[in-house]
Amino acid sequence: MMAHMPLRAIRAILFDKDGTLVDFNRTWFGISKELARRSAGGDEAKARALLEEGGYDWEAKRFRANSVIAAGTVEDVVDLWHPDASEADRAALIREYNDYCVSEGARAAVAIDGLQGALEALRREGYLLGIATNDSEAGARATAEALGLTNLFHTFIGYDTALRPKPHPDPVHHFARATGLEAWNIAMVGDNPHDMETARAADAGYAIGVLSGNSSREVLEPLADAVLPSVADLPAFLASSNKRPVIEKVRT
Repeated sequence: MMAHMPLRAIRAILFDKDGTLVDFNRTWFGISKELARRSAGGDEAKARALLEEGGYDWEAKRFRANSVIAAGTVEDVVDLWHPDASEADRAALIREYNDYCVSEGARAAVAIDGLQGALEALRREGYLLGIATNDSEAGARATAEALGLTNLFHTFIGYDTALRPKPHPDPVHHFARATGLEAWNIAMVGDNPHDMETARAADAGYAIGVLSGNSSREVLEPLADAVLPSVADLPAFLASSNKRPVIEKVRT
């Protein structure tokens, strides 16, 4: 897919969190397994089945791209595993899952190799950085704090921040308002198709897929303007434009 904006138009970068900034499988398998065990009342076979239903491929030992656990919200997981819950029980489960994910997601977070150096390089070049995750905003902030990255980010957006989560355009539009930029000044970076779909729905300037998460190049390439091995490669990719960001809208 051809980019509809040149790289020199990009002034801010909105990152997915899990699979993009942190290693999804190493960070979230244990957390998801514990939540599945709770949902199954301690029945290990049922917990295993719930994990598979949520998107874990036991043979490949990883979560499938765009699966409920890999790409959905806590609300999506609760609805999948507790379809008959009453409204009150559903709300209580969402609170319980959110609280657990905030604390354990931060404690277990494993950064993608080269992450801090890449983010620092992008900030030195003047890019504004944000996180848009289908985790909660509190979860995004807690993970950034645990990894010592909080001061590098301008904005944190969870599924509970904007009106609608990814793949809707709302996270990009929220970031645009927060930074005072236009959507076409923003590059969206993520490891799942829904990240690329968010960029397209919002008319973001660039959609960049990374292979550090759960999606293959074959899955991402039809949706992305570029596919990189990881965010560690992003500074060099953006520098390839060899131009300062521009303020006027230029379409190719």
